[in-house]
This record gives sequence, structure tokens and C-alpha cells, in this order.
Amino acid sequence: MITPWREAWTGRLLLVLMMAITLLPFVSLFVTALHPSGTYPAGLAWPDDPQWGNFLRAFEAAEMGELLKSSTLIVLGVVPISILLGTMAGFAIGHLRVIGGRVLFVLFVLGLTLPYEGIITPLYYQIRDMGLLNTRWAIILPLIGLFMPFSVFWMRAHFVNMPGELSESARMDGANVWQLFRRIHVPLAVPAIASLGILLFLWTWNQFLLAIVLVDDPTKRTMSGALGAFQGQWGTNIPLLSAGSLLILTPTLLVFLIFQRHFVKALLQGSLKG
Repeated sequence: MITPWREAWTGRLLLVLMMAITLLPFVSLFVTALHPSGTYPAGLAWPDDPQWGNFLRAFEAAEMGELLKSSTLIVLGVVPISILLGTMAGFAIGHLRVIGGRVLFVLFVLGLTLPYEGIITPLYYQIRDMGLLNTRWAIILPLIGLFMPFSVFWMRAHFVNMPGELSESARMDGANVWQLFRRIHVPLAVPAIASLGILLFLWTWNQFLLAIVLVDDPTKRTMSGALGAFQGQWGTNIPLLSAGSLLILTPTLLVFLIFQRHFVKALLQGSLKG
């Protein structure tokens, strides 16, 4: 009985340690954001007079209202289309076993190896030739393409584990491929789709490189992309910069906390197998 007890407490201590390491940067940002503007806080010292107004000043200085609108439009343009195309392609490759599906899947997997930094230069010239520079489409269209390999990989891993008897029974009842997809498999894939949506939301909301390279207007970027302009303007004001960073992080943290059960459920159901 001594060994399981020791293992349990060792595991708990490791979890507490990892949690402390994870939360330390956020605590540091929060404490720094409460110091008077223009100061250079040292360590995690709590200020004598917390400046809660720094968050409001950062919200106004960074035009957070416009950034929230811009980021929401970009997310709405990227996430639904990526989920739809990824789910349909994953169903075709993983469950229908279409001709050439293995080759297509290998190509999609190879797409996962493409770094954004390696394609940003040709992508810039292509977006420029299309006349989309400094528009939100310059972020939306590339992200849909860049997210396709992972979306297909994720959804294929779900559909490949679905029993073929489900489809056979539905076909015997007269269901065609579209009805099979929409009425049978999509409802069963809700956890996998929800978790994919969470990941795509987080990656889109936090997109930085494409935003700063392809869009000059900070109010048309994602919130993370606009952080570069905010840092250039208030880089010497550490408390205000910390407050702005926390405001940008807040939506992604809230979304993950709200939908984390769907994410865990998808993992437990084997969305990453196959």
C-alpha cells in the first residue's frame, strides 16, 4: 500500500509544480499591469496602489473594440469553412475510402510539415497580385488553405474508426452518401468537430505572422497581430503593455475554459487514433 500512496502524491506534486510553472507568466503579467504607467516593476512585487485603470487605458489605446470586431470577422471567415471542408474530406478519405484516398492523405500529411515562415514570401506576392493586401481576406484565405492538412488529418482520424455496419445499415434503408454523411456520421462526430473548432479558433485568433506581413492596418488584423503595433507604440510602458497583452489573451482563455469538455471528450473517444 505504500507504493501506490507515494506514486499518488508524487503525481500530485508534479501536477502542482507544472501548474505553478504554467501560471507564473500570467501572474507576472497581471501584477505588472497593476503598476503605475511608465514604471519598470521588478519581480512579482504587489504595487502599493494598484492601477486598475491600466486595463481601460490599454483597451482604449489599442482600439480593442475594433480589434475584437476584426478578429471575430476573421474567425467567422476561417473556422466554419475549414471545419466544413475538413469534415467532408476526412469523411471521404477515412470512411468512404475513395480511389486515391491514401495518396491524398499522404499529401495532406506532408502539408503539415510546411512552416509558415517558408511560404510567407511567395504568399505575399500572390496576395499582392490578387489585390488583397491590407484586407482581412489576406488572412482568411491563406489560413483556410494552411489549416486544411490538419483539419483533414483530425477528422479522418475520427471517421476511420467508425464501424462500417452503420453505413451499411443506412444504405439498406435507402440513404445516399449525402444523407449518410449529414444524418449519421456528422452527429456522431460532434465532439471531434467541436474540438477541431476550438483549435482552429485559438490558432486563428492568435495568428501573428500573416497578420503583420499581409495587413498594414492594425484594425484589420487579428488581436495578436495588432499587438505588434501596440508594442511599437507603448513598448516603453511596461505596465500598459502587460495590460494589453492580458486583454488579448482573455478571449482565448475563456473559449478554451468553456469548451474544454468537448476537447477532452474528443480525445477520450479516440479522435487522435487511426
